[in-house]
Amino acid sequence: MSTRYQYRPTASERYSTPLLKAAGLHLAVAILLFASFSSAPEFEPAKPIVQATLVQLDSMSPAVTQTDQKIAGEAQKTAAPRHEEEAMEAQRQQQQAAEAARAAAAEKARQDAEAAAAASARQAQAEADRKAAEAAAAAERRKVEEAKKAAEAEAARRAEAERKRAEEEARRKAQEEARRKAEAERRAAEAAEQRRREQERLANERKAQEEAKARALSELLASETQYQQAQADRSGDQVAASYDDVIRRYVSQQWRRPPTARNGMTVEVRLSMLPTGQITDVVVTRSSGDAGFDQSAVQAVRNVGRIPEMQTLSRENPAAFDRMYRQRTLRFKPEDLAF
Repeated sequence: MSTRYQYRPTASERYSTPLLKAAGLHLAVAILLFASFSSAPEFEPAKPIVQATLVQLDSMSPAVTQTDQKIAGEAQKTAAPRHEEEAMEAQRQQQQAAEAARAAAAEKARQDAEAAAAASARQAQAEADRKAAEAAAAAERRKVEEAKKAAEAEAARRAEAERKRAEEEARRKAQEEARRKAEAERRAAEAAEQRRREQERLANERKAQEEAKARALSELLASETQYQQAQADRSGDQVAASYDDVIRRYVSQQWRRPPTARNGMTVEVRLSMLPTGQITDVVVTRSSGDAGFDQSAVQAVRNVGRIPEMQTLSRENPAAFDRMYRQRTLRFKPEDLAF
């Protein structure tokens, strides 16, 4: 009976392949964990799992089986330390990968924390800058508002001062105007009183002058009348006195006393008259020594011009007119003048 030979792998060959597969699997897992550590959650380190399948083949003979078992035992004894070392290396690599992942995560967390802190600092700085800008803007607004209020207050103060100044000026002008008006009224009253007194004085003087002139002329004509009356008595003519009064009245109305007239002066004038009573000529027959006084007497007779009453005398008694009034001598003696 022949024995057919069949190849059987050794124990080391049977265990090495599963170990390599397990190591490759763990390495792939570590790479995947390291690649996706930033997004994948952190897991506890996995314990190495070694899956091995022991295939039991029917031995062809008891001797072969014993030989194989012995070889497998030796192989297992040899592979056990190597497998443990590989598992520890894989675990160490996994731990390193996990530590690297944790370090990367910690670094990323630190960077994220620093970025968050920097962002927070920037936000805080921006907020501080915003608040500072708002505070500066508020301070500027307050400053502008205060400046505006100060300007308005200054404008109001100036307006009030201007108003008071205008009121004071108006009051001063009103007082000045009232004072000027009162002064003008006082002066006008004084001037009116002075004019009244002057007019009264002049009226009194004129009245006194008229009275003095009338008395002087009356005296003059009285003397002449007496003289004429004496002659009339001798001639028997009694009408001369009445016509002499007429002449005295006319001449008295026209005589104006000159400023140079003094007591003791006497002037004689001779007038020429027509039957109509028209005075044709006046001459001085005896001067008083004062040309002004002489001229006043001449001018008074000339100013009479015409005595209408003489026309009646010339018509009724032509002889008496020709004898007494064709030419008539008058004497002016202002003895009663108060000089």
